[in-house]
Amino acid sequence: QVQLVESGGGLVQAGGSLRLSCVASGRTFTGFAMGWFRQARGKEREFVAAISWSGGRADYADSVKGRFTISRDNAKNTRYLQMNNLKPEDTAVYFCAAAFRYSDNHYYLQNWYNYWGQGTQVTVSS
Repeated sequence: QVQLVESGGGLVQAGGSLRLSCVASGRTFTGFAMGWFRQARGKEREFVAAISWSGGRADYADSVKGRFTISRDNAKNTRYLQMNNLKPEDTAVYFCAAAFRYSDNHYYLQNWYNYWGQGTQVTVSS
């Protein structure tokens, strides 16, 4: 059974940092692209960041560019989202997702991803 399990969420003050982790299990993820999405209360789920298998390609939503960094440790089947200079508008449930491959034209699309985690709550207070 494929599982993606996020952790690292919590409550932080504006300007603070958090690092989210996503551990994948249940199958071989060789070649998979990984993404992070988020959903604020009452809003649609939106793309945050994505990274290719090799880590050579990473893309970000404009709203987080320069503040968030996506990375991965394939040996540990773990992906990370380092979030710095957090803002109240970053408050959301954060989801990690896995896609069979990276695509320049699809990395930001939810339906490109094949597996999803259950999410972890991030709350940023002002």
